[in-house]
Amino acid sequence: MSTALTVETLLGGHRTLQARPRTPLQWVSLVRQGIPSAAVDSLARVIRVSQAELAAALGIPDRTLARRKKEGVLNSEESAKVLRLARVVERAETVFEDQDAALDWLKSPNAALAGATPLSLVDTDIGAESVMDTLGRIEHGVFA
Repeated sequence: MSTALTVETLLGGHRTLQARPRTPLQWVSLVRQGIPSAAVDSLARVIRVSQAELAAALGIPDRTLARRKKEGVLNSEESAKVLRLARVVERAETVFEDQDAALDWLKSPNAALAGATPLSLVDTDIGAESVMDTLGRIEHGVFA
């Protein structure tokens, strides 16, 4: 099995991020300055989705994402969305202790989320919170 997914590795690591954020405040700084757009490619590759699927999960229009790739950096709002998705993926992998199981769960309809796929809810803060809450219940063996 591959190494544990961390937010940093999901986003391409030090090489892509040009930084090694270790604290929440360091992540805030990175988000404010803009995450390099190459992090989007890394995230799509690791979670095995197309750019269009990733754009939908992020709530960022596909054409905007394509433009940001040319520009080389995301704006702070887009960076925050990418970071939020990476944090959800990291949490799912922690809970399931298996990358494939985590990715399958994120892409499968979930009764606890009114039949939505967890990945389809991460485009909003409240959706991401619901996914994180559901992961917490799974981790603690509470399924209702």
